[in-house]
Amino acid sequence: MVESRWGGTIRKLWLSENDKFRDHLLRLDPGTRRLRFGMAVNDDFLCDYVSHMNDTKGLVYGYFIDGEVHAAAEMRLIGDSMPADAEGAFSVEPAHQNQGLGTELLGRIIRAARNRGVTRLYMNCVAENRKMQRICKKYDAELEFDHGEVVGRVLPALPTYISLWQEAIDDSSGFMLAAMDLQERAAA
Repeated sequence: MVESRWGGTIRKLWLSENDKFRDHLLRLDPGTRRLRFGMAVNDDFLCDYVSHMNDTKGLVYGYFIDGEVHAAAEMRLIGDSMPADAEGAFSVEPAHQNQGLGTELLGRIIRAARNRGVTRLYMNCVAENRKMQRICKKYDAELEFDHGEVVGRVLPALPTYISLWQEAIDDSSGFMLAAMDLQERAAA
């Protein structure tokens, strides 16, 4: 968990918070949705996408302000083999872009991949998504251009006691914040 310079908190979303992730995706404008998913998507697509989050062996970090998610990063494991490959993606609502949130969120996903033994983390985007490409390059991603798409590949380092400890501390703090938010919602 991070109390950030952005006025919000970055933490992992828990299973009970899929609605917050869905609401974030629904607030994205059509252009941002297309950059995130590589195609135009409607509200029904987004609701269906989030309804399958618990089936994907993944996790989501969110940037929260007053209990609402305004940016998110996802990591989904690919296949069942070990060591695993994973896909990473992130989305930032337009009002919160160009402030370093995407960079911070991608860093969380890379750490999570590292701590789970992921050997390759892939990020796909349309060729015009220069922001995502710049953020991937900050983490030394290899970028390959292919038929209007770009695939970024990061090779996470092996987990260390420090990387595991950092995630555990973030998760503990994040769980407490999620519990307090759930309590506030129940009281309201």
